[in-house]
Amino acid sequence: MAVSNETRVTHFILIGLSSNPNLQIVFFLLFLSMYLLSITGNLLILITIYVDSQLHSPMYFFLSNLSFIDLSFSSVTVPKSLVNFIIQNKAISFSQCFAQLFFFHFFGGTECFHLTLMAYDRYVAICNPLRYNTIMNRRTCVILVAFTWVGGLIHAFAQTFPTLQLSFCGPNEINHFFCDAHPLSLLACSGTIISEIADRVNSGSLTLGAFLVVSISYAYIISTILKIKSAEGRRKAFSTCASHLLVVSLTFGPSVFIYMRPSATFAGDKLLTVFYNIVTPWLNPFIYTLRNEKVRGAMRKLKR
Repeated sequence: MAVSNETRVTHFILIGLSSNPNLQIVFFLLFLSMYLLSITGNLLILITIYVDSQLHSPMYFFLSNLSFIDLSFSSVTVPKSLVNFIIQNKAISFSQCFAQLFFFHFFGGTECFHLTLMAYDRYVAICNPLRYNTIMNRRTCVILVAFTWVGGLIHAFAQTFPTLQLSFCGPNEINHFFCDAHPLSLLACSGTIISEIADRVNSGSLTLGAFLVVSISYAYIISTILKIKSAEGRRKAFSTCASHLLVVSLTFGPSVFIYMRPSATFAGDKLLTVFYNIVTPWLNPFIYTLRNEKVRGAMRKLKR
């Protein structure tokens, strides 16, 4: 990725969430605890699904891939944020900033596609149960997961390249705790219309489009569940979908708000970003393990 000759800025300063030293210590402890729990929880899910042969099914294959994405996604921004909370020099080099921007959208985009894929998996399982094993065979699952990663890669390039074409000649203070397209465009000396359109169209269309596809899938799912005569059958069907619906809401809700509204900066943007960047990857292992009896049982076996 070539950098324009007009660019004079060699590094950026990440202002972070607060300049108050006491609050920075609080944020450091909060981020550190959630990040460690997120890493531990997602690694535990990965190991459990890999070790227990009873979990070698499409649903848990997708869940293990989601755990890997969450693990990677939070690791793009959180370690640098933790360091910045406890040191005075909050600089990030030009190349590191754009690498952070690229991988943030790579893993974030992949997660959006993957959550949509998981909704399709639940749709097939509930609406076409007799054909589930035929439709969701291992080869198909691997291909579908590969498409989510390719989609995330395309999204990351489409998000990063227009921002990389901007010229930066000062100031270099980013009003955020990591490098993202919109905060960077506010510092540009050149015209930002193309990068802003790319930001809104690319990220906004991805999050809103994925959310709409998931919503349509669940409209069919809920319609099918309501037709089940057995109350126990309905309960089990709803239970298998509830965890995924909660994760989708926690992920897409803040993303749609940030990327689909007008480009003006909202004071709560950083807090919303914290939510889907740190809180959601931390909550996901708890959401899936607490509501999934098979995963809990497999984890108990690991302790023995």
